[in-house]
Amino acid sequence: MKRYINEQYLNLSTVAGNHAGQYAHASPFPNIYFKDFFNPDMLEKVLKEFPDLAQKDAVKFDNPNEKKLGGKGEQPFGEETKQFMHFLNSQPFLEFLQQLTGIHEPLIGDPYFVGGGLHEIKRGGLLKIHADFNKHPILKLDRRINALVYLNKDWKEEYGGHFELWDRSMTHCEKKILPEFNTLAIFSTTTFSYHGHPNPLDCPEDRSRKSLALYYYSNGRPKEEVDESLSQHSTIFKAREGHAGDEQVNSGIPRPNPLKQFVKDLIPPIFIKLLRR
Repeated sequence: MKRYINEQYLNLSTVAGNHAGQYAHASPFPNIYFKDFFNPDMLEKVLKEFPDLAQKDAVKFDNPNEKKLGGKGEQPFGEETKQFMHFLNSQPFLEFLQQLTGIHEPLIGDPYFVGGGLHEIKRGGLLKIHADFNKHPILKLDRRINALVYLNKDWKEEYGGHFELWDRSMTHCEKKILPEFNTLAIFSTTTFSYHGHPNPLDCPEDRSRKSLALYYYSNGRPKEEVDESLSQHSTIFKAREGHAGDEQVNSGIPRPNPLKQFVKDLIPPIFIKLLRR
C-alpha cells in the first residue's frame, strides 16, 4: 500500500470513515478532494510516462462543448501507470470508495477504461459543464463514481483549468478545484451532477492539463439519481446561465462523438459479433 498511498492516508478505512459525512453533505452534490493523497515519488514516475496524446492514436474531441484528448484504454499506459491504475481498480481502493460514498451496492472498476484513463487538455481546450453518460456501453452497469487524479506540477491559478461543480439550476458554480499535482477529486455521478472545465485553458503553449480518470459502476442504483425520461443517456451538456455560446445538448439520444469507435477499438471483432448475436 505504501507504494501508492501517502503516509497520512495509509489507513484507507479510517480516512473513509472520517470523511464520509463531509462527502455526503457536500454541495452541490456529494464530492470531496484530497491534496497529496498518493505517494509523490510513485506519481512522479506516472507523470514522466504521460505521453503527448496529440501524437498518439488518441480519442480527439473538437467541438463547441469539448476540446480535449483521451487515451484509448490501457494502450498509452507506461508500466508504472498501468500498475497504479490497476491498484485504483483493486479491492482496497474499491472498499475505500464504497465506505467513503455510502453506496450500498458493490462498486466495480472499469477494466476497459471507457472514456477514462489518460486525459489531456492543451492551451485553449475546455470541457463545458455536463452530466456524464450513465451506463457502461459494454458491461451495461450503472455509473456511480468518478475519481480524478491531477498531474500538473507548479500549476498557477491564472492558467485556469479549474474543475468546477455547478448547482442543478445551472445558475452558479459552487466549488472550484485547482488541478494541482497529486490532487484526488471524487464525486457521485448522476443525471444531475453537473461539472466540467468550461473556460478555455490559458496555460503556456508548452504546458497542458493532465489527469487520470477512473469511473466506478454498480449493478443498479437509486431511482432518484436518474431522470426517468432519460433512463440511459450519453453525456448531457448544460448551458450556464449568463454565458452566451454555451450549447445545451440534453437529449437522451447519444450525441455524435468518438466514444462508439473507442469501444470498438477496445474489443476484438469476434467479441462484437457475438454480442450482436
